Amino acid sequence: MSTSFESATRIDTPLAWRWIRDIAAATRCQRFNGRVERDGLRLEVDAEGSWHSEAEVSSDAAQLLSIWLPWCVADLSRGPRLIAQLGQSLDGRIATVSGASHYVTGPLSLVHLHRTRALVDAVVVGAGTVDADDPQLTVRHVEGDNPLRVVLDPRARVCATRGVFTRDPAPTWHLVAAARAAQATAEMAAQGAGHVTVKPLRVDAGGADPAEVVALLAEGGCQRILVEGGGVTISRFLEAGRLDRLHSVVAPMIIGSGRPALTLPEIETLDRALRPACRHFSLGEDMLFDFDLRRGAAS
Repeated sequence: MSTSFESATRIDTPLAWRWIRDIAAATRCQRFNGRVERDGLRLEVDAEGSWHSEAEVSSDAAQLLSIWLPWCVADLSRGPRLIAQLGQSLDGRIATVSGASHYVTGPLSLVHLHRTRALVDAVVVGAGTVDADDPQLTVRHVEGDNPLRVVLDPRARVCATRGVFTRDPAPTWHLVAAARAAQATAEMAAQGAGHVTVKPLRVDAGGADPAEVVALLAEGGCQRILVEGGGVTISRFLEAGRLDRLHSVVAPMIIGSGRPALTLPEIETLDRALRPACRHFSLGEDMLFDFDLRRGAAS
């Protein structure tokens, strides 16, 4: 049984998660002073997200704090921060050839994904992900607020009957090419999707520019953004240099074929490979690799 906040004698997972959310909210408003307290328990956090407490901390709570505090205290004054998450097999596949991906990773990884959504203002998914998975993009497995749901669909090909357009637990943006915005708006109106706002984008042969997507979200007040999928969408944001962190959750599964996690331009030699700073954590049978894309790996 989890410890209630009122009678806490140690830092357990519910209290750690409450503090993580409090710190994220305070940092967003530039009001975090480096510590949080409750009923005699104190947690001190530095500017990099390292933490210390004199109180007893459960192992699960300690891992939760270590995973999320660097993200929560990151400076937002220079613009939005972006994190992406991939759930993949050991051989780097996120789905079968047909697009089946339920579920590559395990139940603890699903909870981790929902925590990620709870710590951002917006979650971005590509048209292929909405077509294949029909995701809800909510935080139903954890305590927190649902983020703005953003469907990146330049060709306006996602059917208006998909769940993000018919169910309204959170506001939703439908990003489409400017030439298709009027048609998409009419379809949403016919569907009675009052929670959906169609936003026009400039689109070229390479698709939508990630920088324009980020700028549009920033104008809407989004300071923390999750790019959740699929692999093509995440790859485009990574190639454009827009991601600050990447969470790659690897399951002990070999699919052997199917859709790759990431696809970037070819390189000739390994000195051109990305080697970001990395930490790793166990999520049940899965392994979370937390890449800090703004820092290189220690030599």
